[in-house]
Amino acid sequence: MGGFPERLAAVLGQRHKEDLYRRRLTLESSQGPLVHVSGRQYLNFCSNDYLGLAAHPRIVERFCSAAAQYGVGSGASHLVCGHSIPHRQLEEALAEFTGRARALLFSSGYMANAGILSSLLQRGDFVFEDRLNHASLLDGGLHSGARFQRFPHNDVAALEAKLKSAQGLKMVVVDGVFSMDGDTAPLAALADLCTRHDAWLMVDDAHGFGVLGERGVGSTEEAGLDVACAPVLMATLGKALGTAGAFVAGSELLIEGLIQQSRNYIYTTALPPAVAAASLEALSLVREEPWRRGHLAQLIVRFRAGAQQLGLPLMSSASAIQPLLVGDAGLAVNLSSRLAEEGFLIGAIRPPTVPAGTSRLRITLSAAHSTEQVDKLLEQLAACWPVN
Repeated sequence: MGGFPERLAAVLGQRHKEDLYRRRLTLESSQGPLVHVSGRQYLNFCSNDYLGLAAHPRIVERFCSAAAQYGVGSGASHLVCGHSIPHRQLEEALAEFTGRARALLFSSGYMANAGILSSLLQRGDFVFEDRLNHASLLDGGLHSGARFQRFPHNDVAALEAKLKSAQGLKMVVVDGVFSMDGDTAPLAALADLCTRHDAWLMVDDAHGFGVLGERGVGSTEEAGLDVACAPVLMATLGKALGTAGAFVAGSELLIEGLIQQSRNYIYTTALPPAVAAASLEALSLVREEPWRRGHLAQLIVRFRAGAQQLGLPLMSSASAIQPLLVGDAGLAVNLSSRLAEEGFLIGAIRPPTVPAGTSRLRITLSAAHSTEQVDKLLEQLAACWPVN
């Protein structure tokens, strides 16, 4: 065996050796606080279904009725003949909900981020990204051709020093809520900095949209930013809304520019119309049922208070993402396995997703969880900790 097979085998062998090998679970049920895997029921604390909408009856019904009317596939890209009435309605609703002139759908968050950055940035421009940004933002910045610079996590002073020395078009790119640490970007300070240094701010709010803010608009609403402070807002539909896909919201000029330039938009088959229709229904539920955000907020406070009493090393996070820092990759895998034996589904997050020495359990809470289920999790964590 030589060439590519040898290289692949070596990579896989090394992953096994370093406890970094990943395996997929196959669910036998819908998403929810209780799921079935291999014939067994588990309490699920690793889903991004933050509002518990992924299997909501109204959304499922809307999906089925739209599939009956529009079919299962969109058939083409948006610019050929794949753009249907549900796509248009969802874009209009997302624009209105976020307070922006227009919104544009993408098939995934990864495609949206790469498409946005590669369209807006050119060689000679500057793009500044938080060191803990999502991989899609980092890849988009690196591949854009712009001068790519990372700054220490949430370090506004370090970013300002970099902005002062940059001449030309500048863009600052951050996650609203960081997916592995669960903490939030200092958006108000970043927006002020961008205004003073004539830079555009782009916020990826995949983990804040639908959850944060009085109306659930997300991190920018929570931070009190107006539209001008964050000209580029991206968010996904597959987390709090429980469906699939992503969107970018902004000015008429921004959206039309992306339609005409973004290869990730132009050369990709559109989301199925039924997914767009289901997303529209999910957005209605976000508006109609603020109790979901309130209940989730209460669970977060309850879980953190309980973890503090137990002396568990939770990372600093007020979001639905509650990382339990373990450190060693092998120990994280061991703890995840022990919890699975007791009926709790929680993923072990290891390098390269997080830096070496910071492996963790990424515990995620949902509005669909009950206080009793959260208390059961705390009891089991206490029984398993410390891990060895």
